[in-house]
Amino acid sequence: MAVTEQEFHQAEKRMAALRENGFAVSARYDRRSARIVVNLNTGVQIAFPPRLAEGLADASPADLAEVEISPAGLGLHWPKLDADVYVPALLQGVFGSKRWMAAQLGTAGGQARSRAKAAAARENGRKGGRPRKVAGGGL
Repeated sequence: MAVTEQEFHQAEKRMAALRENGFAVSARYDRRSARIVVNLNTGVQIAFPPRLAEGLADASPADLAEVEISPAGLGLHWPKLDADVYVPALLQGVFGSKRWMAAQLGTAGGQARSRAKAAAARENGRKGGRPRKVAGGGL
């Protein structure tokens, strides 16, 4: 696929616009706090636990310590893990793909504990537990 000169210049303009909000100048894994620490050109420092980012949750400290910054400063890459984090998305609180983020949200929602949920579970227990599913939809 050939890229025209015009397409190339448009891509450069988009990258420059993204870099205006900040780009990574350094990144490291801090073993003491167990966090990924990213310093931006703006002086802002972002730190987050690896469990929040797609592909980093089960990584060893040694694998997390080996992080690379893309030439434009817009991406972080862990070669041993084949994991990437997009810095502009990180600034918006997005730590993975839409599918992965939705799965994380669903897991967190399913683990939610409230007084109402606990009371409903106790009531279901008194009645013999959750009703069994009927083949064919039950209608």
